[in-house]
Amino acid sequence: MKASRFFIGTLKEAPADAEVVSHKLMVRAGMIRRVAGGIYSYLPVGLRSVRKVEAIVREEMNRAGALEVLMPAVQPAELWQESGRWTQYGPELLRFKDRKESDFVMGPTHEEVVTDIARNQIKSYRQLPVNFYQIQTKFRDEIRPRFGVMRGREFTMKDAYSFDKDQAGLEASYRKMFDAYVRIFTRIGLEFRAVTADSGAIGGNRSQEFHVIAATGEDDIAYCPNSDFAANVEAAEALPLIADRAAPSEPMKKTATPGKAKCEAVAEYLNIPLERTIKSIVLATDNEGAEPTIWLLMLRGDHELNEVKTGKLPGLANFRFATEQEIVEWFGTPPGYLGPIGTKKPVQVIADRTVAHMSDFVVGSNEVDYHTTGVNWGRDLPEPTVADIRNVRPGDPSPDGKGTLDICRGIEVGHVFQLGTKYSDAMGATFLDETGKPQSMMMGCYGIGITRILGAAIEQNYDERGIIWPEAIAPFEIVLCPMGYDRSDAVREAADKLYAQLVEAGVDVILDDRGERPGVMFADWELIGVPHRLVIGDRGLKDGKIEYQGRRDTEPTLVPTGEAAAFARARIQEGLEGGVAANRPVEV
Repeated sequence: MKASRFFIGTLKEAPADAEVVSHKLMVRAGMIRRVAGGIYSYLPVGLRSVRKVEAIVREEMNRAGALEVLMPAVQPAELWQESGRWTQYGPELLRFKDRKESDFVMGPTHEEVVTDIARNQIKSYRQLPVNFYQIQTKFRDEIRPRFGVMRGREFTMKDAYSFDKDQAGLEASYRKMFDAYVRIFTRIGLEFRAVTADSGAIGGNRSQEFHVIAATGEDDIAYCPNSDFAANVEAAEALPLIADRAAPSEPMKKTATPGKAKCEAVAEYLNIPLERTIKSIVLATDNEGAEPTIWLLMLRGDHELNEVKTGKLPGLANFRFATEQEIVEWFGTPPGYLGPIGTKKPVQVIADRTVAHMSDFVVGSNEVDYHTTGVNWGRDLPEPTVADIRNVRPGDPSPDGKGTLDICRGIEVGHVFQLGTKYSDAMGATFLDETGKPQSMMMGCYGIGITRILGAAIEQNYDERGIIWPEAIAPFEIVLCPMGYDRSDAVREAADKLYAQLVEAGVDVILDDRGERPGVMFADWELIGVPHRLVIGDRGLKDGKIEYQGRRDTEPTLVPTGEAAAFARARIQEGLEGGVAANRPVEV
């Protein structure tokens, strides 16, 4: 490729709405342009990187035995009504009508469509297992699209769906996809972790996320530095921080705490550790034709509620936070002084594991300006329902017993699910087993955010000059920067010869033949993030030298003119191999 026949749309300034580094640099590097909120056009530079990600993903999917298909972006509502997600999915599902007033959706995912294919095409166990995948546009109507391609509304995704005859087959298909994902992200050259995760709106029994480690990530990942344990904080098990409950040593006493509504203020006022206070959180679940059920969740004063874990508890699948009116009706006081003792109406009490082991703790008295000290389970309160309802924190014991947890930030770029029969049961996707009896197909679902990978890679690899692409997905592997291409015959001839040698060798090279000043050329290609650069100038040619510099190098290297092409190829190969070798994926 020659720059004079390519489109280079670099900008000096980032748009005002760009919040994260990847958004700023992708716009400035001429990779994307905004069309509407969360919707972008990919310009030639950006699309080249997208296609390289797609190629790696496609190669590894094919290697794993998956079969490529292409399903429609527009899907009929009937399929979503069959699965139950027409009402469950929420406003992120873009619904619309065609000219016949029939309901359709712009697909955010394709479980329904692929299940429809399976139920119509697969009849016998002899046709299983099978795994269909596609690389397709998705649309999710995010309430607040932001961070450029990291949380857009329209995006490109690789989604795969496996169908098996039993759980053992599903386990094997899941393992193949997990291994394929490890190879994909390793080949791309990203530092990542595979973590236990919540299945969310997709559903299913087991899921793991693949996160690119980056300080700007939206997700908190709990991991143990001494072992392979890693989990999204939403799914990380929080062990009790007190091994055994101590015997009561204080009498229960109602104590004035004027104006102290927060646990921190109560602890300071009573001159006790915050860890002796209890945080009361009130939830409600609605009952048709009757008053709601009110739940009191009890956490240690320094801990935070985990809403994902809470929503998985029996009876709390559709919980909401109670209104102040409901709190007053059930507890007799507004928030700030709530507790399990002396409620006006019965409430369901759930204590976190750590709280269940506490003694002589402090709770609200259900009276403004009062808390009750010296409270103990068994003596003053009935034994509670105990559950893991809190977020883990740094220093908590690792669930695998091999050390303590730390927290890092991650950007989700892939997710694998064991769906089981969630969709096949709902949509009647059955096959005849060896005995001729109908059975529901066991399903798995496996997604990779193709365009999201670009943003994640940049968040992990950039400096003050611009993007530093992993070798495998850079828009070009190397750029040739001739000094005075339009003025010096010697420079032009040397640059054209070197360009031809690299093209013949299969190197993805671009020759900057625009005749720009060196500062402009260097700034453009450093911003775009091309990993390797060769500079050809009259002075160097007179000495028989060409200047090489890697994107991460602080100083250039002089290379004999006749060896420049071979030298560049060797450095490119080293970069590809080095990116893979430097990556240390962590498997759960």
